[in-house]
Amino acid sequence: MTAWYVNRAAGLVAWALLAGSVGLGILLSSKLLGKRVRPNWQLDLHRGLSALAVAFTGVHVAGAVADNWIHLGWPEVLVPGTSSWRPLAIAWGVVTMYLLVAVQVTSLLRKRLSKRAWKRVHFASYPLFLTATAHGVTAGTEMGTTIGIAVAALVTAALAGLTAMRVVEEQDRRAHPAPARPARVPARAGSPF
Repeated sequence: MTAWYVNRAAGLVAWALLAGSVGLGILLSSKLLGKRVRPNWQLDLHRGLSALAVAFTGVHVAGAVADNWIHLGWPEVLVPGTSSWRPLAIAWGVVTMYLLVAVQVTSLLRKRLSKRAWKRVHFASYPLFLTATAHGVTAGTEMGTTIGIAVAALVTAALAGLTAMRVVEEQDRRAHPAPARPARVPARAGSPF
Protein backbone atom coordinates (compact mmCIF):
# COMPACT_ATOMS: atom_id res chain seq x y z
CA MET A 1 0.00 0.00 0.00
CA THR A 2 2.92 2.36 0.69
CA ALA A 3 4.13 2.03 -2.91
CA TRP A 4 0.68 3.10 -4.13
CA TYR A 5 0.86 6.32 -2.07
CA VAL A 6 4.47 6.95 -3.11
CA ASN A 7 3.53 6.44 -6.75
CA ARG A 8 0.60 8.86 -6.58
CA ALA A 9 2.36 11.52 -4.51
CA ALA A 10 5.55 11.45 -6.59
CA GLY A 11 3.52 11.69 -9.81
CA LEU A 12 1.63 14.75 -8.57
CA VAL A 13 4.78 16.44 -7.31
CA ALA A 14 6.62 15.68 -10.59
CA TRP A 15 3.74 17.20 -12.59
CA ALA A 16 3.67 20.34 -10.41
CA LEU A 17 7.46 20.74 -10.68
CA LEU A 18 7.25 20.29 -14.45
CA ALA A 19 4.51 22.93 -14.67
CA GLY A 20 6.64 25.32 -12.62
CA SER A 21 9.72 24.67 -14.72
CA VAL A 22 7.89 25.13 -18.02
CA GLY A 23 6.22 28.32 -16.79
CA LEU A 24 9.47 29.78 -15.49
CA GLY A 25 11.23 28.76 -18.71
CA ILE A 26 8.67 30.70 -20.75
CA LEU A 27 9.06 33.72 -18.50
CA LEU A 28 12.86 33.58 -18.65
CA SER A 29 12.88 33.42 -22.46
CA SER A 30 10.66 36.49 -22.75
CA LYS A 31 10.47 40.06 -21.54
CA LEU A 32 7.42 39.24 -19.43
CA LEU A 33 9.53 39.52 -16.25
CA GLY A 34 11.12 42.75 -17.40
CA LYS A 35 14.63 43.11 -18.78
CA ARG A 36 16.21 40.23 -20.73
CA VAL A 37 19.29 39.87 -18.52
CA ARG A 38 18.29 37.80 -15.51
CA PRO A 39 19.93 37.11 -12.19
CA ASN A 40 21.58 33.69 -12.14
CA TRP A 41 19.26 32.46 -9.38
CA GLN A 42 16.29 32.54 -11.75
CA LEU A 43 17.98 30.23 -14.24
CA ASP A 44 19.20 28.08 -11.35
CA LEU A 45 15.61 27.84 -10.07
CA HIS A 46 14.44 26.74 -13.54
CA ARG A 47 17.17 24.11 -13.70
CA GLY A 48 16.48 22.99 -10.14
CA LEU A 49 12.76 22.56 -10.79
CA SER A 50 13.59 20.50 -13.88
CA ALA A 51 16.06 18.31 -12.00
CA LEU A 52 13.55 17.74 -9.21
CA ALA A 53 10.90 16.84 -11.80
CA VAL A 54 13.26 14.18 -13.15
CA ALA A 55 13.97 12.87 -9.65
CA PHE A 56 10.30 12.68 -8.69
CA THR A 57 9.50 11.04 -12.02
CA GLY A 58 12.05 8.36 -11.13
CA VAL A 59 10.38 7.88 -7.74
CA HIS A 60 6.98 7.78 -9.48
CA VAL A 61 8.13 5.07 -11.91
CA ALA A 62 9.77 3.02 -9.14
CA GLY A 63 6.61 3.37 -7.07
CA ALA A 64 4.51 2.17 -10.00
CA VAL A 65 6.68 -0.93 -10.40
CA ALA A 66 6.62 -1.62 -6.66
CA ASP A 67 2.83 -1.17 -6.45
CA ASN A 68 1.08 -4.55 -6.22
CA TRP A 69 -2.31 -3.20 -7.24
CA ILE A 70 -1.63 -2.12 -10.84
CA HIS A 71 0.98 -4.83 -11.58
CA LEU A 72 3.39 -2.90 -13.78
CA GLY A 73 6.84 -4.29 -14.47
CA TRP A 74 9.87 -2.61 -15.96
CA PRO A 75 8.88 -3.49 -19.56
CA GLU A 76 5.50 -1.79 -19.09
CA VAL A 77 7.03 1.41 -17.74
CA LEU A 78 9.76 1.51 -20.41
CA VAL A 79 7.88 0.51 -23.58
CA PRO A 80 4.74 2.43 -24.57
CA GLY A 81 1.64 0.34 -25.19
CA THR A 82 2.78 -2.81 -23.37
CA SER A 83 0.77 -2.30 -20.19
CA SER A 84 -2.38 -4.33 -19.67
CA TRP A 85 -3.61 -1.76 -17.11
CA ARG A 86 -4.81 1.41 -18.88
CA PRO A 87 -2.40 0.98 -21.81
CA LEU A 88 -2.97 4.42 -23.37
CA ALA A 89 -2.64 6.20 -20.02
CA ILE A 90 0.61 4.39 -19.22
CA ALA A 91 1.88 5.01 -22.78
CA TRP A 92 1.40 8.77 -22.19
CA GLY A 93 3.55 8.41 -19.09
CA VAL A 94 6.30 6.48 -20.87
CA VAL A 95 6.44 9.05 -23.69
CA THR A 96 6.54 11.81 -21.07
CA MET A 97 9.46 10.15 -19.31
CA TYR A 98 11.49 9.90 -22.52
CA LEU A 99 10.75 13.51 -23.49
CA LEU A 100 11.74 14.64 -20.00
CA VAL A 101 15.02 12.74 -20.18
CA ALA A 102 15.77 14.16 -23.67
CA VAL A 103 15.16 17.75 -22.56
CA GLN A 104 17.15 17.31 -19.35
CA VAL A 105 20.13 15.54 -20.96
CA THR A 106 20.42 18.08 -23.79
CA SER A 107 20.22 20.88 -21.21
CA LEU A 108 23.09 19.33 -19.29
CA LEU A 109 25.04 19.07 -22.56
CA ARG A 110 24.02 22.55 -23.76
CA LYS A 111 27.59 23.85 -24.02
CA ARG A 112 28.48 20.95 -26.33
CA LEU A 113 25.46 21.37 -28.63
CA SER A 114 24.67 24.04 -31.14
CA LYS A 115 22.12 26.57 -29.94
CA ARG A 116 19.80 25.45 -32.73
CA ALA A 117 19.96 21.75 -31.75
CA TRP A 118 19.48 22.53 -28.06
CA LYS A 119 16.54 24.82 -28.79
CA ARG A 120 14.80 22.26 -30.99
CA VAL A 121 14.97 19.60 -28.28
CA HIS A 122 14.06 22.12 -25.58
CA PHE A 123 10.85 22.95 -27.46
CA ALA A 124 9.81 19.37 -26.63
CA SER A 125 8.95 20.81 -23.21
CA TYR A 126 5.57 21.84 -24.62
CA PRO A 127 4.43 18.38 -25.76
CA LEU A 128 6.17 16.99 -22.67
CA PHE A 129 3.86 18.98 -20.41
CA LEU A 130 0.82 17.98 -22.47
CA THR A 131 1.68 14.26 -22.37
CA ALA A 132 2.37 14.49 -18.63
CA THR A 133 -1.03 16.11 -18.13
CA ALA A 134 -2.75 13.50 -20.31
CA HIS A 135 -1.03 10.75 -18.30
CA GLY A 136 -2.05 12.29 -14.99
CA VAL A 137 -5.67 12.79 -16.00
CA THR A 138 -6.11 9.35 -17.58
CA ALA A 139 -4.07 7.26 -15.12
CA GLY A 140 -4.10 9.31 -11.94
CA THR A 141 -6.48 8.81 -9.07
CA GLU A 142 -6.50 12.51 -8.11
CA MET A 143 -6.03 14.20 -11.48
CA GLY A 144 -8.84 12.12 -13.00
CA THR A 145 -11.40 13.70 -10.64
CA THR A 146 -13.44 16.77 -11.49
CA ILE A 147 -11.24 18.95 -9.31
CA GLY A 148 -8.06 17.38 -10.70
CA ILE A 149 -9.18 17.93 -14.27
CA ALA A 150 -10.11 21.54 -13.43
CA VAL A 151 -6.69 22.20 -11.89
CA ALA A 152 -4.94 20.58 -14.86
CA ALA A 153 -7.04 22.67 -17.26
CA LEU A 154 -6.30 25.90 -15.38
CA VAL A 155 -2.55 25.25 -15.24
CA THR A 156 -2.51 24.24 -18.91
CA ALA A 157 -4.50 27.36 -19.84
CA ALA A 158 -2.08 29.55 -17.86
CA LEU A 159 0.92 28.02 -19.64
CA ALA A 160 -0.86 28.36 -23.00
CA GLY A 161 -1.52 32.04 -22.20
CA LEU A 162 2.14 32.63 -21.33
CA THR A 163 3.16 30.84 -24.51
CA ALA A 164 0.80 32.97 -26.60
CA MET A 165 2.22 36.14 -25.03
CA ARG A 166 5.75 34.88 -25.75
CA VAL A 167 4.88 34.14 -29.40
CA VAL A 168 3.35 37.61 -29.85
CA GLU A 169 6.43 39.17 -28.26
CA GLU A 170 8.71 37.24 -30.64
CA GLN A 171 6.62 38.21 -33.70
CA ASP A 172 6.72 41.86 -32.60
CA ARG A 173 10.49 41.66 -32.13
CA ARG A 174 10.92 40.26 -35.64
CA ALA A 175 8.56 42.84 -37.17
CA HIS A 176 10.27 45.73 -35.37
CA PRO A 177 13.94 44.89 -34.90
CA ALA A 178 15.94 47.11 -32.58
CA PRO A 179 18.02 49.71 -34.41
CA ALA A 180 21.65 48.77 -34.85
CA ARG A 181 24.02 50.42 -32.43
CA PRO A 182 26.66 52.62 -34.00
CA ALA A 183 30.10 51.09 -33.98
CA ARG A 184 32.46 52.45 -31.36
CA VAL A 185 35.45 54.22 -32.80
CA PRO A 186 38.55 53.49 -30.73
CA ALA A 187 40.39 56.53 -29.46
CA ARG A 188 43.71 57.20 -31.09
CA ALA A 189 46.85 56.73 -29.04
CA GLY A 190 47.99 59.96 -27.49
CA SER A 191 44.64 61.65 -28.10
CA PRO A 192 42.98 63.25 -25.06
CA PHE A 193 39.59 62.08 -26.39
